[in-house]
Amino acid sequence: MNTHHVHHLPHGWFLAIFIFCAAIVISNAVHWLIFRIVRHKAAHGASRGWGIQQHLGRPSRAVFMLTCLLFVVPVIPRLPEWLARDIRHGVFMLIVCAMGWFLVGCVYVLQAFMQRKYDLKASDNAQARRVHTQFQVLRHLLIGFVVVITAVVLLWSFNDQRLWHYGSGLLASAGIASLLLASAAKSTVSNVLAGIQIAFTEPIRIDDVVVIQGDWGRIEEITSAYVVVKIWDLRRLIVPLSYFIENPIENWTRQSADILSYPYIYVDYSVPVSELRAEFEKYVKQHPLWDGKGMGLQVTDWSAQAMQIRCLVTCRNSSDSFNIGCDIREHMATYIQQKYPQAFPLSRYLSREMETKQESSGLPDQTQNGAKAA
Repeated sequence: MNTHHVHHLPHGWFLAIFIFCAAIVISNAVHWLIFRIVRHKAAHGASRGWGIQQHLGRPSRAVFMLTCLLFVVPVIPRLPEWLARDIRHGVFMLIVCAMGWFLVGCVYVLQAFMQRKYDLKASDNAQARRVHTQFQVLRHLLIGFVVVITAVVLLWSFNDQRLWHYGSGLLASAGIASLLLASAAKSTVSNVLAGIQIAFTEPIRIDDVVVIQGDWGRIEEITSAYVVVKIWDLRRLIVPLSYFIENPIENWTRQSADILSYPYIYVDYSVPVSELRAEFEKYVKQHPLWDGKGMGLQVTDWSAQAMQIRCLVTCRNSSDSFNIGCDIREHMATYIQQKYPQAFPLSRYLSREMETKQESSGLPDQTQNGAKAA
């Protein structure tokens, strides 16, 4: 009897270790085979850019290995029932966590799949910005939902009426919890609600060009609590979501990226405006950043010192608008320097002696006022 028992125990442990090793090998082999097919499809463009390997590779490996481990527990020899039950429960909880991890990865893959046809780098990307904004906000909501469901399943996995009650209450009292959160963390909840409102009313979208408190930048990221604005000088401005609902902002790409550029130049009254207009139109027509829709040069104001001339030109986007505006100022300044060097604004000054002579000569007051320096 003792001899049989001594020989039976090592054999049982050998079988358990063998099945455990086989489970690890099989799970890794299945994982390797599936993701080799995925990489092959991605290499040929079928799923390129979806991030399947990046977001699902590790969580799926964990699910495979833990599932195989769950089948190994019953073959472990001479294992007390209470210990086997606890081990199975622990492995099951790890599987639930791995499945939650896997579902979070699925959310990222779903986002990449739905956005694959919407390129933010396209010239007309209004629809792409709309879709990217909505899915970024929706992603945060789905991940939060997955975390809650995972926590509920973990509580339900215990054979305890109190924990069952807590798990059921976690779902049933979502409305009460929202009210408690609203009173305890008003700013956080307002940002979450503002994020939902932004996703569907679209005051801002991903890659929109905005001006906030005098800073020009692009919407780089929209989270569940704040918006990251990439300023033109590569700084990042972190703005709470509720700010965009409660305050006016400039959105230069709300309907389209088209925008007007209107640099101003200031010249003396002696300059011929018609010749400036001809030179301006000649320069703009050959400029690569002009979109071909419209241009114009007008005298928009004057003062005692100079005329204000506005050079209006249409552009495809705000970056082109800024660059062509700088080029127009530089070119028109060079042209005036070469053709009409005396036409830049001058400050005129008359001495008291000259004023006395003009007064004694009987010049009209209007002429005197026009000749005085500003």
